[in-house]
Amino acid sequence: MNAVPKPVPAPIGRDRDATIDQLVKGAIDLHCHSGPSVMARYLDHIEAMKEASEAGLRALLLKDHYYSATPVTALLNKHFSELGVLMLSGVPLNNAVGGLNVHAVEHGIKLGARLVWMPTFSSKNHIDHHKADAHFTDKFPQTKRKMIEPEPLTVLDAQGRLKPEVKDILDLIAEADVVLSGGHLHISEMWPLFDEARARGVKRILVNHPTYVVDATLDDMRELARQGVYMEHSMCMWVPGSKFKFYDPEFLQQVIDAGTVDLTILGSDLGQVGNPRIVDGFRSVIGTCLDLGHSEEDIRKMTSTNAATLMGLED
Repeated sequence: MNAVPKPVPAPIGRDRDATIDQLVKGAIDLHCHSGPSVMARYLDHIEAMKEASEAGLRALLLKDHYYSATPVTALLNKHFSELGVLMLSGVPLNNAVGGLNVHAVEHGIKLGARLVWMPTFSSKNHIDHHKADAHFTDKFPQTKRKMIEPEPLTVLDAQGRLKPEVKDILDLIAEADVVLSGGHLHISEMWPLFDEARARGVKRILVNHPTYVVDATLDDMRELARQGVYMEHSMCMWVPGSKFKFYDPEFLQQVIDAGTVDLTILGSDLGQVGNPRIVDGFRSVIGTCLDLGHSEEDIRKMTSTNAATLMGLED
């Protein structure tokens, strides 16, 4: 499954544009950063839905690090159904919702949340990265106004064991059959988390941008793939013109090989002021995948089918 794909001649000119247009249609973005938000966004949730509709995207998952957008998506799906885009969201377990708060998870799931993120901005790992890198604020979105210093969160206790409250959260995730995301935990925290999650019946597991902040190596990604874990790579880290473009196409090929086409998801991680539009992110990375020799079938998997399978969306 890790073999380098056989080169497929990339379409050129108008054929290339038409191929990209077709692959954008039906795509699913599991990493849309629209607003309102305490971070600067170029579009709000309604505008994101409209942008997705115009391009023919099938679904968007709204992600805010400070609140669950699940009530918003319920309203959007009811009152803007004519746009033909399914809106999804989840529960981010950061300080703003009480951290590792089983009540926030229960409430979110009962409202229709389809995913639970372990701590992201509030994770000890994220905060440690911030403190260790003098240029971190240039590499990661910041709030428009200074916020109270976060309380570092980790899923492990002082003895390296999973905290009881995390186990309670995993039980709720398993019972509802929603997605567990490792958030911005370090990869070393994710191994015991995922082992316990599977033992408790969690079937859907995701790692967001495994190479960034999470610090997963290619070997780690191979092991995650062996365990059936989906890995989402952020388009904003490959798109020309993005403030967060860190990687080249060759590295995109490496992470796809490590995680396999069947478990790789490409999400925009876009919506920030000053960055490319979400749809342009999809167009750019789809073009890159064509240039790398991926077939249209494989690109469709990485931009749509895999995400649909992970989220349990009906065909």
